[in-house]
Amino acid sequence: MSDNKKYILSAAVAEKKLRRMALEIAERNYNEPQLILIGIKDHGTVIAKKIGDYLKDNFKGEIIVLELSIDKKHPAAVTLSADMDFNNKAIILMDDVANSGRVMLYALKPFLEQYPKKIQTLALVERTHKNFPVDVDYVGISVSTTLDEHIFVEVEDDTISGAWIEED
Repeated sequence: MSDNKKYILSAAVAEKKLRRMALEIAERNYNEPQLILIGIKDHGTVIAKKIGDYLKDNFKGEIIVLELSIDKKHPAAVTLSADMDFNNKAIILMDDVANSGRVMLYALKPFLEQYPKKIQTLALVERTHKNFPVDVDYVGISVSTTLDEHIFVEVEDDTISGAWIEED
């Protein structure tokens, strides 16, 4: 990595955005008896656990957090940390950065064999370059970038410590 880091989120701002998104989730899903938060490994899982912790204050239903493993460069195989029935359930798929929409699209694969009530998506940082038809329902920050810029989210000890843009 080069020294061309342009920080777009500090730890404090990331924390505020996660808390705000948790409130939005509670508002939009207040009638649900259960929410299944699915974090895309690794950083998406950290975000799902944080959101789950924040939801406990404002959401009265059951909160389940699962981890989804996927090879982000070749997303053919998708595995979940636990098998469960997703029929008639509210699912929120979470990742740190939404780039082209490809990873989130492929991450939906395990749910297509069942009949969830709804599937929503969340990303701490959303880029405006979409190649796949995935809309992010809950966004921490939306950033317009060039195709030569990449966004990185830093995680230290299960805490989001910041996010930056780096040019090739």
